[in-house]
Amino acid sequence: MAQALLAMAKAVDGPDARARTGDLAAFETVMRQYERLVLVTALRLLGNLEDAKDASQEVFLRLYRNLGKVEAESNYQAWLYRVTVNVCHDMGRKRKPSVAMEDVPDPVSAGDDPQQCLTGAERRRVLQMSLRTLSAKERAALVLRDLEGLSTEEVARALGSSEATVRSQISKARVKMREYVERYFRRRV
Repeated sequence: MAQALLAMAKAVDGPDARARTGDLAAFETVMRQYERLVLVTALRLLGNLEDAKDASQEVFLRLYRNLGKVEAESNYQAWLYRVTVNVCHDMGRKRKPSVAMEDVPDPVSAGDDPQQCLTGAERRRVLQMSLRTLSAKERAALVLRDLEGLSTEEVARALGSSEATVRSQISKARVKMREYVERYFRRRV
């Protein structure tokens, strides 16, 4: 009973509760807590740092406008994933393709093994290119599940889908990516 009261008191006095009342400092605290999650997810979905930054700004604008609709701090993460996926999907339809961060070679220092650097950079580039071959829904499911580490249930909640649909999307995405990577390296041999 005491723990429940303590949790309620924390929720009432927490930054999310203060943010709902219009406290900008509290909102900034909430934003800082989730900014990496949103930016990394957007970067993985869009493949471009500038677009990911724009998407992150839009996500946090939407959070600020809709703070009253997100019921509790525990729902922020699922809500943010869902909104991030939607914003990235919208941006992907509107924007023209540009040079992705993964297409720019990594700087090589004098002590680095050139072959190892090339292999790592090529691997990242091929994986990023294979992600681009997926539909938006498959890419979102795969990024959230395999790269962000969410459970299938959490991905389903974030995407507003059933767990069976998410499992199917992830399975299809993995097959498509594997086929793309195999074709890529067969052509290179």
